[in-house]
Amino acid sequence: MSESVRRWSWRVVGLVVTGIGLYVVAPSVVALLDDWPELQRVRPLWFPVLIVLEAGSLAALWFLVRITLPTTRWSAAASSQLAGNAASRVLPGGNATGSVVQASMLVRAGQPTGAVAAALGSIGLLTTGMLVALPILTIPAVILRPPPARQLQLGLVVSLVVAVVLVLLGLALLTWDGFVRRVARAAGHVIHLVRRRVSVSAVVETVVAQRDAVAAGFAGQWGRSLAYAAANRMLDYAALVAALYAVGARARPSMVLLAYVLALGLALVPITPGGLGFVEAGLTTVLVLAGVSGDQALLGTLLYRLVSFWLPIPVGALAWAGWHLHRRTVARSG
Repeated sequence: MSESVRRWSWRVVGLVVTGIGLYVVAPSVVALLDDWPELQRVRPLWFPVLIVLEAGSLAALWFLVRITLPTTRWSAAASSQLAGNAASRVLPGGNATGSVVQASMLVRAGQPTGAVAAALGSIGLLTTGMLVALPILTIPAVILRPPPARQLQLGLVVSLVVAVVLVLLGLALLTWDGFVRRVARAAGHVIHLVRRRVSVSAVVETVVAQRDAVAAGFAGQWGRSLAYAAANRMLDYAALVAALYAVGARARPSMVLLAYVLALGLALVPITPGGLGFVEAGLTTVLVLAGVSGDQALLGTLLYRLVSFWLPIPVGALAWAGWHLHRRTVARSG
C-alpha cells in the first residue's frame, strides 16, 4: 500500500469515526442549544468578564511560545495559537490537528522546524502535566469538604490557590530528581497493575525523560513558564465559575473544579473535535450532581462553552486569514 493511499485511508477512517461520534452526541448538543434563547437572562456585564478570562487563558500560551521560541514575533505567536486552537475544534484529530496547524504557521514565520517541534512538545507536556496534577489537588478537597463552601464566588479564590500550588508542585518536579522518581514509581506500580507488560522501571525512565525535555525547553525560566501554564488552566476554570455564578447557580468550588477536570478529560476524547457533545453532557451531569439545578447547569454549561469553545473558532479563523493576508502584503511590498 502506497504512502498516499495509507494516509487517505486513515483520514477516511477518522472522518467516519467523527461522523458516528457526532451522531451519538447530537441529541445532547441539540438539547443544549435549545437553551440558547435563555442566555438573554444573563446580565450583559458577564459576557465581557468571561471573554477577558478566556482571553487571558489563551494569552498565557502565547507567552509560553515566546519563552520557548524567543525570536518569534508576538503576532506570529498569537495568530498561530489562535488558528491551531480553532482547527482543533472543527477538524478531526483534535489537538493533534491543531498542533500541526500551529507548527506550520510558526515554521512559515521563519522558525526552524526542529525548534518548533521541540517547543510545542515542551508546551504540550507542561500543560498536560498541569491537567494531570489537577485531580490530585481536587479529589482531597472534594473528600474533605472544606467549610467555606456553598458560595460559588469563592471559586475565584480557589483558582488562585490552586494555581500557586500547581506552580510549587511544578518547581518540585523540575528541580527535585528524587521527588520525580518517587512519583513516577508510584504511577508505574498503578500502570503495571492494569498493564502487566509495562514495567515500573520503564514508566520511571519515560517520566524522567519527559521531565528533562520540559526542563530543557524552559531552562532558566521555570517559574514564569509554570505560572503561565497554571494561568492557562485556572483562568479557564475561573470562566466556568463565572458562568455558573452568572446564571445564579450555587455549588461548592471544589465540586465545580472536579466538573472542570472531567470536562478537560472529555475534551481530549478524539472521537469528536474538541470533545463536542461529550464535554457538554459530562459537565452538565457532574454539575447537577454537585447540587446545581438542571436548568442552571444547562445554561451555565452553554455560557461557558460559548466563550471557551465556540467563540475561539471565528476568532481563530480571522487570525489565520489576517496572518496570511499580512504575509502576502509583505511579500508583494518586498
